[in-house]
Amino acid sequence: MSVALAGDAAGTAPTTVFNVVEPREQLPGGDTTHTGRIDRDAFSHPSANLSLERAMDFHLGNGLFKRLWVSAPASTQAADGLGPLYNARSCQRCHVRDGRGHPPAGQGDNAVSMFLRLSIPPQDDTQRRQLAEHKLKVIPEPNYGTQLQDFAIAGQMAEGRMGISYQEIPVVLDDGERVSLRKPSYRVAELGFGPLHPQVMLSPRVAPPMIGLGLLEAIAAADILALADPDDRDGDGISGRANRVWSAKQQRVMLGRFGWKAGSPGIDEQSQEAFAGDIGIAVPLHPAPGGDCTELQTACLQAPNGNSPQYDNLEAHAQVTDLVAFYARNLAVPARRAPADPEVLAGKQLFYEAGCIACHRPKYVTAEQPEHPELSGQLIWPYTDLLLHDMGEGLADHRPEGAANGREWRTPPLWGIGLTPTVNGHSFYLHDGRARSLLEAILWHDGEARAARDAVQHMSARQRDLLLRFVESL
Repeated sequence: MSVALAGDAAGTAPTTVFNVVEPREQLPGGDTTHTGRIDRDAFSHPSANLSLERAMDFHLGNGLFKRLWVSAPASTQAADGLGPLYNARSCQRCHVRDGRGHPPAGQGDNAVSMFLRLSIPPQDDTQRRQLAEHKLKVIPEPNYGTQLQDFAIAGQMAEGRMGISYQEIPVVLDDGERVSLRKPSYRVAELGFGPLHPQVMLSPRVAPPMIGLGLLEAIAAADILALADPDDRDGDGISGRANRVWSAKQQRVMLGRFGWKAGSPGIDEQSQEAFAGDIGIAVPLHPAPGGDCTELQTACLQAPNGNSPQYDNLEAHAQVTDLVAFYARNLAVPARRAPADPEVLAGKQLFYEAGCIACHRPKYVTAEQPEHPELSGQLIWPYTDLLLHDMGEGLADHRPEGAANGREWRTPPLWGIGLTPTVNGHSFYLHDGRARSLLEAILWHDGEARAARDAVQHMSARQRDLLLRFVESL
């Protein structure tokens, strides 16, 4: 049953009634919601309303998402072309079970689900103009490109290794509870291609969960832009801004929706960027076989590649990228857990009253999608506005991306967040995994979110438990 209405006519205004569950609230992905068993594979199910034929495409995409790429030349031309520099050998290596990445846990753990973005400020008027016109999102670091690749194929040298150290910051809540926040510092060791630019900007990123992406893509741009208030005209201290980025696929500037700073306009584009940057695979939108290799990395550029005439002189042609995008587009959101529980409803009221929904907008109705009928007209509950917000100095990475400045982050969806320990076996949150619990994640909020954070800090222990009970039920 799709909801063929739009806007408040379909009930998308935030509720003011908290003693009962709202209609279809238990199905955050509408008819696409996975309502089966909740276990470690809870994020890996297809949209529940997929036809049998389209479900087959989902499973084919899943196979390609898990494919381990190998270096060229290889006897399996369909899977060669890895690197030469890379962060992971497959999509699944970063998005483990389609869930949330984590920072490395000590010396014995690698950073395969986390990496460092790199860029520098514009160096001349041409670069400044390209950024202003949204033709570029960032200016790559001259030696190392747009991200640090910490792996290389045989005979090549990795770019370096990310290092992290933490400082513990004590916080005392109003009721006397003590919480320690860990503040990370990042560095790059074992540089393989000379020193980093003196103005280099580093931004750590963990892999975000994959569920519900197609539904987020299906929200009408007008519905997202209607929530933007860049000048804070209503005086509520919240000034969400839209990121505007160049679409290589559409050859025009579009609304950014995906990534920690909303730096990508669509699922296919984000997926192809990851193929090229994370795995070093040549794809239709990024046909260079060397991936993120720079002009100064000559050995990388001269290495054998897997571009093949039978695959449109690419390493992964359009049929591959289309199936992977279809898979990503149809990863279902799991059903809510106990949304009618009185404690969950009490926590929901506290969440709303604290002002969290000013950014974590509860619900939308998706627009009609002729090519993706299962995603059309669905009442969904992602708890995001997909806009950029100033989150304060504590979370700032000081690295602009598109229209996003160094203090701004896109509001992440909250659906499925309570299943992170079930799916991924950890409880690390935020863009760099610094928060070791949902409460720590909340206490890192600042800037536009300061009032909401303070409201949580002023709560009693019982109220905070109820609030977290609600968030964990999403």
